[in-house]
Amino acid sequence: MNLQDNVSVIKGVGEKKKKLLHNMNVDTIDDLLHIFPRKYEDRRNISYIMEAPFDTETLIKGKVTARQMGRNPYRRNNPLKIKIQDESAGLEVIFFNGRYLANYFSIGAEYTFYGKISLNNGKRQMIHPEFHRLGDKDDIRGILPVYPLTEGITQANMRKLQREAIAAADYTGEWLPDTIVARHNLCSPSYALKNIHFPIDERNIREARFRMIFEELLILETGLSYIKKGASERSGGVRIEEHISVDEFIASLPFELTDGQKKVWQEIQSDLASPKAMNRLVQGDVGSGKTVVAQLAMYKTVKSGYQAVMMAPTELLAKQHYNSMKKDFEPLGLKVDLLCSSLKSKEKQQVIQDLETGETDILVGTHAIIQPDVSFKNLGIVITDEQHRFGVQQRNILAEKGDHPNILVMTATPIPRTLAVILYGDLDISIIDTKPHGRLPIKTYLRYEASRKDIYDFVSEKIREGRQAYVVAPLIEDSDSINCHSAQWVYEWLKKKYPDINTGLVHGGMKQDEKDRVMEDFAAGKIDLLVATVVIEVGIDVANATVMVIENSERFGLAQLHQLRGRVGRGIHQSYCILLSGSEGKIAEERNKILCSSDDGFVIAEEDLKMRGPGEIFGTRQHGLPELNISDLVRHGEILEAAKKESESILNEDAMLESEKYKVLRTKIKKMFGENIRLNL
Repeated sequence: MNLQDNVSVIKGVGEKKKKLLHNMNVDTIDDLLHIFPRKYEDRRNISYIMEAPFDTETLIKGKVTARQMGRNPYRRNNPLKIKIQDESAGLEVIFFNGRYLANYFSIGAEYTFYGKISLNNGKRQMIHPEFHRLGDKDDIRGILPVYPLTEGITQANMRKLQREAIAAADYTGEWLPDTIVARHNLCSPSYALKNIHFPIDERNIREARFRMIFEELLILETGLSYIKKGASERSGGVRIEEHISVDEFIASLPFELTDGQKKVWQEIQSDLASPKAMNRLVQGDVGSGKTVVAQLAMYKTVKSGYQAVMMAPTELLAKQHYNSMKKDFEPLGLKVDLLCSSLKSKEKQQVIQDLETGETDILVGTHAIIQPDVSFKNLGIVITDEQHRFGVQQRNILAEKGDHPNILVMTATPIPRTLAVILYGDLDISIIDTKPHGRLPIKTYLRYEASRKDIYDFVSEKIREGRQAYVVAPLIEDSDSINCHSAQWVYEWLKKKYPDINTGLVHGGMKQDEKDRVMEDFAAGKIDLLVATVVIEVGIDVANATVMVIENSERFGLAQLHQLRGRVGRGIHQSYCILLSGSEGKIAEERNKILCSSDDGFVIAEEDLKMRGPGEIFGTRQHGLPELNISDLVRHGEILEAAKKESESILNEDAMLESEKYKVLRTKIKKMFGENIRLNL
């Protein structure tokens, strides 16, 4: 059995199991061996029944003294009860719907059972444990792996498959240079595979896991560093001469640029003047003024004779950018157009025609921009807003509409720099770390259900003063299984309690044009109080809105709460965010208190990462980042840094990974990245 053999060579793997394994991205023996245990069960020591702790996974051994099926064989959940005895005490083992097991247990025979013992009316019980007849080949002792599974494959199936496949680990030779192995004290790959699946003790697990984590992060970092190196060395990009002035645009602004904006603009100007195409991510907390920096880049590009395009994730956000840029740019002689799916066919054709002839200087739009029939006369810069809403491929498609245009990516989702380097490995990173002058900090409070009336009386008071407010709920409609208030319930409750307030409702279940109409009415001041789901997380900017109430705030992640809070505090008036929690649980309270104590999105993002991990927050697939089998980008930060240094040294030595020394690394990078990110290896 070889590593590249199909899993079907394993005894017992027919077409059905082969298909199930394929669903787990397992096609070869090597793929199977790289499905790593998520945890381990210690089954080395048998406990006496009397001494076994309650509600803890325990291995016990006992003799069957009696067995009994429920009286009615046709009754649902008809239980099979087995009485077990060891030297210390007795135990009742229960299997619901257990008729199929009735003949397996023989009176007087000994078995092992692995499960949790509970106390029920003074009687020790174990419900649905794993079991084996003493001495059977399946009666496995030791440290047992627990694997991630797919429906149709059990832990017993997976362990059996891994036991069959593990012999192929002997064919895994060392593929890392001796210097790296020695520097990081790495065990061999064959040792790692054998001991990560079937360890003898904890030391074996630590050694094996370290090797596999380091190896995976080295492959990831070398791939990302290769992409970034290729992007930075790419010549033939659109070059914008330094002498092209933006003073006229800056003078037209009704405010002064912040120090953070000026710093990032200098970084962008240096990129634009370079013969290599810009590839830059601009991170900025909510309300930090990223759009103005993007406008500076667009203005300078257009003044140099090129076109600019900005792609936004929603039609509402695209329209807001369009209206803002039309107002800012057209007095300066620049033509701005909008392209989105709601435009009539004739309007779309006119926009496309004006792009091709070069009459349009700046195009703002949604995914409609990346359609095949959209082309530019002379595209100089591509900007994507709220990049976390787009995939890497969408950004690439847009960039290919020009001849190596400059690329600027913007996100208001604060990402700690370490993680940003991973998620956006092909981009240089800039951070706007200041807020516009005159913005007051948002006052944030944590309250519970008993304060509901006081909270909404406060909201009503602010509306009477001429302000507007948001209320965000986690669900569209009430649910029997989830105990929280829905947007529909809150909307109806508010309409009844405060009939004098003009209240609107918007949620993801509404048609796009209906959502846009409600949000446009709110932006125009026709609606005073907007009840919504998280559809307003991005893409709505109403300076007059000063209160945000988040119902059942325990249902939201920290970063999402911060994003929602950022919908207020955009004008000159004091703004407020009230977290109305329906739970006093420890995690919910900790999350809410972090938000109340900080308005720094990057601090909040760090805490969110610690609590939830990157996969859950960002959804690695949408970034084009490969799925990781064993590494955790937050918990394994030190190993990540070490792997990054090694990857840089490797590419400095062999930029294309062409030498025999790095042949296997090259193959592993291509396999890891697949189609997610384009590699020219």
